[in-house]
Amino acid sequence: MDGSSRKVPTHEVVYGRLRDMVLFGALAPGQPVTIQGLCTDLDAGMTPVREAIRRLSAEGALVAQDNRRVGVPVLTVAHLDQLAFARLAIEPHLAGLAVQGGAALADRLAAIDAGVDRAIAAGNIHDYLEANHAFHFALYAASGAAVLVEMAAGLWLRFGPSLREVLAAYGAGHMADHHKEAIAALRAGDAEGVARAMRADIADGVAGVRAALR
Repeated sequence: MDGSSRKVPTHEVVYGRLRDMVLFGALAPGQPVTIQGLCTDLDAGMTPVREAIRRLSAEGALVAQDNRRVGVPVLTVAHLDQLAFARLAIEPHLAGLAVQGGAALADRLAAIDAGVDRAIAAGNIHDYLEANHAFHFALYAASGAAVLVEMAAGLWLRFGPSLREVLAAYGAGHMADHHKEAIAALRAGDAEGVARAMRADIADGVAGVRAALR
């Protein structure tokens, strides 16, 4: 059997779906949800849901509130400072490495960024969060630095829910980005320019969350 045709195990499907609920703001920080409620939302049994919760708790994306409820942790300013430090250290470096993707990567990112722009124009927060995430990780995946990409993904799990709260308060149009600068730098083969654009992009997002927390 071709490896690509293998069925994805149920526990991996449930983990991915719950992870997306956290990442794209279906679960608000501090909002308690019951495990049974998650089973209903995910249309899954108790065992794979508990396994997904265990994994996401180990990644810092969920916290147990009692033996029947879990929730997304509320981001503090101190934790935001740490996340910002790590993101600004890792992600611009990944972006610079991705310059090897050249024009083909730039074309792919431009197509994704068009989706970001459509979501902003429509005020669709969920679509914005999905498209923005897709843009960043399509860029980072081209770096070839798998360990750092995995670290970046973990940081986004902790940051994403609070970004959703900012957008809910101010609207998707509040989030300016530097995607087009990164695409232009990619086309020019300018690694530092790509890194600089992503550094500015991350800094703007952090500033928005910081203002909301205060």
